[in-house]
Amino acid sequence: MATTHNLGFPRIGAKRELKFALESYWKGQSTREELHHTGAGLRARHWRDQAALDLVPAGDFAFYDQILDMSFTLGNLPARVRGFHGDTLDNYFRVARGRSAAGAEDHAGCCGGVAAGEMTKWFDTNYHYIVPEFEAGTQFTLDASRLLAQLAEAKAQGVKAKPVIIGPVTYLALGKAKDGTDRLALLPRLLPVYARLLGALAAAGAEWVQIDEPILVTELNSAWQDAFRTAYQRLNAGTVKLLLATYFGQLQENLTLVAALPVQGVHLDAINAHNEVAALIQASPADRIISLGVVNGRNIWKTDLEATLDWLEPVAKSLGQRLWIAPSCSLLHVPVELENEHKMDAEIRSWLAFAVQKLGEITVLATALTHGRAAVATELAANRAAIAARRNSTRVNNPAVKAAVAAITPALGRRQSPFAARAATQAALLNLPRYPTTTIGSFPQTKEIRLARSAFKAGTIDEAAYVEAMHREIAHSVREQEALGLDVLVHGEAERNDMVEYFGEQLDGYVFSQSGWVQSYGSRCVKPPILFGDISRPKAMTVEWISYAASLTEKPMKGMLTGPVTILNWSFVRDDQPRSVSCYQLALAIRDEVLDLEKAGVRIIQIDEAALREGLPLRKSQWKAYLDWAVESFRITGNGVADETQIHTHMCYSEFNDIIAPIADMDADVITIETSRSDMELLDVFDDFNYPNQIGPGVYDIHSPNIPSEEHIVTLMKKAAERIPAERLWVNPDCGLKTRQWNEVLPALTNMVSAARKLRETA
Repeated sequence: MATTHNLGFPRIGAKRELKFALESYWKGQSTREELHHTGAGLRARHWRDQAALDLVPAGDFAFYDQILDMSFTLGNLPARVRGFHGDTLDNYFRVARGRSAAGAEDHAGCCGGVAAGEMTKWFDTNYHYIVPEFEAGTQFTLDASRLLAQLAEAKAQGVKAKPVIIGPVTYLALGKAKDGTDRLALLPRLLPVYARLLGALAAAGAEWVQIDEPILVTELNSAWQDAFRTAYQRLNAGTVKLLLATYFGQLQENLTLVAALPVQGVHLDAINAHNEVAALIQASPADRIISLGVVNGRNIWKTDLEATLDWLEPVAKSLGQRLWIAPSCSLLHVPVELENEHKMDAEIRSWLAFAVQKLGEITVLATALTHGRAAVATELAANRAAIAARRNSTRVNNPAVKAAVAAITPALGRRQSPFAARAATQAALLNLPRYPTTTIGSFPQTKEIRLARSAFKAGTIDEAAYVEAMHREIAHSVREQEALGLDVLVHGEAERNDMVEYFGEQLDGYVFSQSGWVQSYGSRCVKPPILFGDISRPKAMTVEWISYAASLTEKPMKGMLTGPVTILNWSFVRDDQPRSVSCYQLALAIRDEVLDLEKAGVRIIQIDEAALREGLPLRKSQWKAYLDWAVESFRITGNGVADETQIHTHMCYSEFNDIIAPIADMDADVITIETSRSDMELLDVFDDFNYPNQIGPGVYDIHSPNIPSEEHIVTLMKKAAERIPAERLWVNPDCGLKTRQWNEVLPALTNMVSAARKLRETA
């Protein structure tokens, strides 16, 4: 009765095959042909993983990012890369990361690289996309070769494929006009290219095209709503059927708009917009396909199949052949395969479903709808037992933690004195120069670090040998920082595998996967911790490492922690209690760590909240409720210290201008932010908002191998000083240096320190 399909599959590979292929290619250790071969192998394997579905996606695979892919499909390349020779893939990577493979730059004559495209978060996920760039003169030209090649591959392998593309309105909405051009003014130029693309896909044999328009779950003014009407009237040429896909939220006032668009199918995220299913069906034409996302594509808990069938069966009876079912969104945001988790706690493992298992759930639901529940009685019984076991587990609930959260008062989040008084006290104690220099926390994770960590986990070296190895790496980081002349040092985080996983491993209430990798951007993968129960901190987590580093230098040593909101937003969180409750539990646990660092004599403590903005609801009308508990969680974490202790926080790759007031309410003494890729545009907010505390605008784009010059850094900081008094400015990279190599980091930081000295001379 129901057609089964998928909106997208994780592309990195169950064993991160794409990551390693990309990094090998970038280093010049493998060829372009070998990279393409790896990509083709992953696509073939992933189509096999989806073989039980009626329709599978094609075009969801990307070597870096699906939005960047769309920019190249539309011929929208930044002017700075258009003149280079060589393969299209080289220009693709230049936009993504500032340069392509080793050797390709010599051929192109751009050995120093180019400015990488701006990167920001994909809606409220931890995935980053490359922001499309527009100008008044932007023209679009079709290059459908990537999509047509993947469609041909699928056809040759007997796969019934549904091409996936980003819709024109979402594409414009997610881009940035470099010269202030009205992005919607470009729509008349863009639509003919989309029409030709759809015609090319139809000619290649596509019956359906999935056209993703997730911007529909946000608040749209009348001009953007009109853009949807204009776009889909133009694209309704009848050459191919369109499945308009929305996800991550509710349509609300846009539901009527969507119902009236001339498309043959609509996908609704029935996890987040369950209450809109009936309204969408009622408002839609009688012959329209209704696709419902009935399995959560962003979390890893098993679906309650019987509860889903309870509401889905009447819908299926009403819609008949018009019903399609799928995950709520692309499975890009979850790991590939649970069967690889041999070491995970067996009980908790039984509660989980990764991408392959989620597609299995879709198949079970479809079978039950078509043949009745008796046809899948065994599967339903196993699912029922797992759901009940999790609900009733004593491992999930800790009365002491719940009591501590209930006892939280506003006083817990208030500093002893206002910022001005604290700043004077801290300045006298720390005695830092104007434009003090520091880094964001991590230094390169070398081969030696990774080998020592692997050996310790495998049991081939004992704890004493591991600690000795980490001490060597920490000492090396401290020596290098002192030689560079940095003012505030960090220990380098050699012992940390990941800024969230490291803390989750030491907190009760978390469990970890072995191979649960998820793509964050490009070749960067993370392994999100799984938050399954109430959270507490059994013992100190960082004090010994930071204290050891501090003992090696006379300079201030900054303690490094990940904040509660970021730990929450970068975890797979439990779905049986409000996110705010879990965040308060994390805040209390990290607060204990902050106070222990202070007792150990650490006078600067950085609490990273890189993911604060990413957790924002997609509708501004819902922001306040989130920001109230998110900001209060940070304040609980950091504000129990004495005036002498300087609290830093860090945020990266987020458009934070529209939440600057809540960020100020966090009352951190110093905030460091990403501004290098945006050329300090993110500081425009300070033209109208008097940010009261100190700020370090990132001047070194650590996500690119390019090395910033001293002159470039001076220019950026002078732009910053036009908005923020020089006495309140710090000089720092825009993020941690974990993913870079020492031969890149040292010259970049040398230039950064030299730039700070030059700024002091001219101040």
